[in-house]
Amino acid sequence: MAGKGDAGARTNTTTSDTAKKAAAPAAQKAASATGAAKKTATAATGKTAVPTKRATRQGGTPGLPVLEKEDPWTPAEIAEVQAELEQDRDRLQAEVDEAEADLAELMRDSGEGSGDDQADAGAATWEREHELSLTNNAKELLEQIEHALERIGEGTYGTCESCGNPIGKMRLQAFPRATLCLSCKQKQERR
Repeated sequence: MAGKGDAGARTNTTTSDTAKKAAAPAAQKAASATGAAKKTATAATGKTAVPTKRATRQGGTPGLPVLEKEDPWTPAEIAEVQAELEQDRDRLQAEVDEAEADLAELMRDSGEGSGDDQADAGAATWEREHELSLTNNAKELLEQIEHALERIGEGTYGTCESCGNPIGKMRLQAFPRATLCLSCKQKQERR
């Protein structure tokens, strides 16, 4: 009888092992189907997940976002970009102040030349329009710089304002006022 009991125990163990082996592929298939459903849902909407406003550095502390193959921003690099932006802001503010003073002088002088010939009046008008254009351009650059400095302070610097992906550290080091990643900027320029 002992022999029959041992055979029964072996049969139960064998049946149990067979059931586990059969269940394992089914569980893997269900898990992969769930993952495939998630991927399909993302592909169907055509949208990618937008990262949070603040990325996490490899060390676990919050930092500015970077592209996958880029090193995280160091405090020295952030300070360098911020100093460059502040220097540009000061330079542009001086240019705007000077251009506005020149423009005010041109506007004041425009009434004095009523006896001038048409060529002189045309040259004065062109010079006034040119100064006005330069002043407006400098003011626009100042706004971009102020916006970049605000984003550094908020911790959102380096995040594309259109798609939410990282802009790229190298792009920001070359063009610190950038608010769009390269892909979104190219789309904007095609319009």
